[in-house]
Amino acid sequence: MCSVTIDVPEEVLLDLHEDRGALKKYIQEMLALDLYTHKKVSLGYCASIAGMNKDEFIRFLGVNGVSIFGYGSEEEFLEELANA
Repeated sequence: MCSVTIDVPEEVLLDLHEDRGALKKYIQEMLALDLYTHKKVSLGYCASIAGMNKDEFIRFLGVNGVSIFGYGSEEEFLEELANA
């Protein structure tokens, strides 16, 4: 696994009342969420980036309003359901 370093002003940590570990976790989760929602990386890789297993990441997606089902509309979903 590779590492990426970013610079964040210390004042951000103070404003958030967070430590470096919590900020790192938040950045990992948001990166994984963004990569998944933009279909750049698979669910499994995103789970790994977020420091979660697949089940945890699926729940995390749900909490953040992201479906793992790639249906563009309710109509498309219902059509697929009818064909199942």
